[in-house]
This record gives sequence, structure tokens and C-alpha cells, in this order.
Amino acid sequence: MLTTNTDFLYGELMDVLRLFGAELPDVAHYFVHDGYKFANSVIVGGREYDFTEEMPWRGELEFKRYAKRFSKLALYKALRAETGKEMPWGALTGIRPTKLAYAEREAGRDFFPLFKKFCVSRENAELVADVLSSQEGIYAKEEGTADLYVGIPFCPSKCNYCSFITADIGRTGKYIGGYLDALEKELDAVHGIRRLKSVYVGGGTPLVLDAEALERVLRAVAPHIAAGVEYTVEAGRPDVFTDEKLALLKAHGVTRICVNPQTFSDATLVRIGRKHTAADIYKAFGMAEKCGFDINCDLIAGLTGESLAEFKDSIDRAIALSPANITVHSLCLKKGAKLKEEESLLFVADIEKMIAYSREKLYAAGYKPYYLYRQKYMAGNSENTGWTKAGKACVYNVDVMEEIADNIACGANAVSKRVFFAEGRIERIGSPKDIPTYIDKIDAIAEEKRKFFA
Repeated sequence: MLTTNTDFLYGELMDVLRLFGAELPDVAHYFVHDGYKFANSVIVGGREYDFTEEMPWRGELEFKRYAKRFSKLALYKALRAETGKEMPWGALTGIRPTKLAYAEREAGRDFFPLFKKFCVSRENAELVADVLSSQEGIYAKEEGTADLYVGIPFCPSKCNYCSFITADIGRTGKYIGGYLDALEKELDAVHGIRRLKSVYVGGGTPLVLDAEALERVLRAVAPHIAAGVEYTVEAGRPDVFTDEKLALLKAHGVTRICVNPQTFSDATLVRIGRKHTAADIYKAFGMAEKCGFDINCDLIAGLTGESLAEFKDSIDRAIALSPANITVHSLCLKKGAKLKEEESLLFVADIEKMIAYSREKLYAAGYKPYYLYRQKYMAGNSENTGWTKAGKACVYNVDVMEEIADNIACGANAVSKRVFFAEGRIERIGSPKDIPTYIDKIDAIAEEKRKFFA
């Protein structure tokens, strides 16, 4: 149990508490500030730990930022002393360590001292440095620019770790016609409101649509595609690939696709609810390569019942296929996922070894990390990292993870973002999760979206 005298710190402190597991005595936290001094006291099992930091601040937003930062650090140090446990990311619980690194650079400081202060491992600090290096030439805060996301919430089946609104197309297929009508209307409404840097059609599994429905989506997106705009389709699971669908993508100017096997183990694929095999992955890669797409391949470390040896085999096989990008996710408990209903705390044996192996092999194969983010309830307090060959980084992933451009998101459960650089803030607007509700309210959604970006 955790108690604190400062309500706005509770959620931040709980993020730190979760890192250390459930077997902890009651924890009490007290925060006071005096001018630029931030004082935190933590009582664990009757032992008191006191920490004081001094930092100039301006305005309530900055004050709360530092209050949260130093309270998490205080609790982390106290729990580390109590348990003897070290976390690879230390007291950093935010989802974007790279944003913190960029903030330090913009203030004229090296970020390594701050990461050390927050107990981040040297290896992870160097990983962040490599990500920032890979983003050179892509990372840019430009007013009036945006990335367009188009959501297709249909899948062949629902994986046990998935928290998206997607469901088996056998149950939701009846909505496809109405959904595409609404999506076309929304895409038409946002046409021309920003200069686009990239377009990303995601899901779900966009290629689960039949060729006719897929072509409707591509035609609706076509007016948004201009010279220099990166165009990605998250093609998805290998079992939905056909030559006809890939030819449609090529004909409409798609430049890169995502093939998402998650694992090359047939046994694991069955356990997580997939309906394809490793052989289907190879077949999909072969079909995509014939069309000349840049390919991103997604893998997940820590899938249900998967051994270290099986994960290593997946990494080795993915590297052998030589896609432009390989993204290594760490398994995460997410609200709405079947796995979250079955597990309250995620423990994955050898997750640290899995991540270490992926880094070693990908670096050795010439890949570089180019984006990175973290999530709550993530196995091993680890991270998700996108790896790229030289010159093949995905602009959309960089922009979205670093939040350096507006994001115009269309479709059910799509969350649009507007970035106000001068004010250092981001506003968000979301569409209904429920597909029938999205369809019924599309006129209001489209009008609200226009006003939001006006």
C-alpha cells in the first residue's frame, strides 16, 4: 500500500512501486517544497529515507515536472536500498527517455549526467545516444507539419497480448462497408490542413480486408500523398498477404510495409492466438521483396511460454531475412488484453537476456537503434526499440515517438495530437473506440477534427 500527502504525485509514485513487485511493506511518502527546494521523505517498513534536491522552476507546469521527477527518484532510491534491486532504466518511468535527452540537449547540457543521477544503466544511456544519432536528418520541430494515421480496426483473430479495439473479422466484418464510408468522409475533411511528412495505414491488420475494400482505403488516402511523403502500410500478419493486395499497395505509391510475425516459433504462434506459421512469414517476405518495398519486421520478447532459445532463433531468422527495419518489443500487460485479464503482474524468465541478445546481434548485423519507447507493466522494466539499416529509418515512427509534429489520426479509437512548441504542450482529441459509434457520429467527428487543427 502507498500513501502520499500530495495527490498529483500518486500515479507517478505507483509507477515506481510497480517496478519492484508486489512483495513490499507499506510505503508512506511526504513531499514539501520551499522555493526551489524539493524535499521528499519515504518511509518503508519503519525506516525513513530523506532526499532534497534544488532546481529553479518557472510556472506551475515546470514545478510539477520537477516535483514528479524528484519524488520518483526518492522513492526509487529508498526501494533500491530496501530490496537491493537495480532497474535498467532506474527511476525513469516515462515512456520516452529520448525526449528527456533532447530536452537536456536543448538546454545546452549533456544528458548523460542526468541519466546517471536517475540511476539509468550506462548501456541504456548509450542506447539513447545511438537513437539520437540515428535520428539526425529526420528529427526536426517544424510548425505546420503533420503525419497522417489511418486506422483499420480489423484482424483475422485477436492475439492474447493485444489491447487494441480490433476483433476477429468474422464478428466485425459486417461493419466494413459503413466503416469505410465514414473513414472516407473523415479523410476528406482533413485534406490539406497540414503539410504531411508521412502517411501510415495501421491497424489492426489492414491486409485482412479483401482487395476491393483495401483499394477503397488506398483511394481515400491517395489525395494526401505528395512528393517526398513517406507512405507506410502495416500489412500485418503473413497469412493475409496476396500478390493482388501487394500489387495494389505498389500501384498506389506505398513505399514500405510492416510484416508482423512477432515470433518464428510455431508453438508460440498457437499460444498467442495467431493463425499462421513460420513458413507463412517466409512466404510473405518473398512476396513483398518482389514488389521492392522497404520492410519492417516486428518481434516480441517474452511471449507466453516462449524460451530464450526460441526468442534467439527468431532474432537470428529475422536478421537473416535482412529487412530494412526490425522492431523488438518487450511483452507488456495492457488494459483490454486477454493477457491482462489472466495476469496481474508480468514476470518473464530471461527477459533481460532476450533484450541483451537482440541488441548484440542487431548491432553486429549493422542495424542501429532509431526509436525507443517504454510502457507501464512492461516485462523486466525494459523497452521497445526500432532498429534500422543505414538510411532506412521510418519517419513516421520518429515523429510519433518524439512528438515533433502534429498527428492527424483518422478512424475508430484514433487519437490525434496537436503540438504547441512555444508553449511546450500537446493537446489530444480521440475518436470513439466502438466501431458502430464511430460510424454513427462521423459527421460530428469530422467537424471536430477540422476545428481542432484550425
